[in-house]
Amino acid sequence: MSQESRELRFLVVDDNEDIRDVFCRLIERAGHVASTAVDGMDAVEKLEVESFDVMLLDLTMPRMNGVDVVRWLRARPEVAPAMKIVVISAWAGEHRAVLQELGIVTVMQKPLRIQQLSDLIEQTLRDSEA
Repeated sequence: MSQESRELRFLVVDDNEDIRDVFCRLIERAGHVASTAVDGMDAVEKLEVESFDVMLLDLTMPRMNGVDVVRWLRARPEVAPAMKIVVISAWAGEHRAVLQELGIVTVMQKPLRIQQLSDLIEQTLRDSEA
């Protein structure tokens, strides 16, 4: 198997600037591209014009929350048909049923450890090469 892997494009959606910055630094340090959105509305605007491999999505945000972003995407499957959605939230447990209903299988609890993000990147690369 080749050591060369493709560059992944991430969209980091969180209303906390510090979290966005940390995630972006880790993603870029791993050799990938990171874009950010400050809330769900910002994410939707970016998704309409850019494509991403992975979206790291907070649930609790102003203007449009993470669940509504997923609902918006599910109503428009052509927007991001192959994008992996990863919910990263301190409150994911109370939303687990609706997330499963919307087809979200990867949910990570905040605070996220660096190793968890590294593992996620590696797993996404493996999945994209399969």
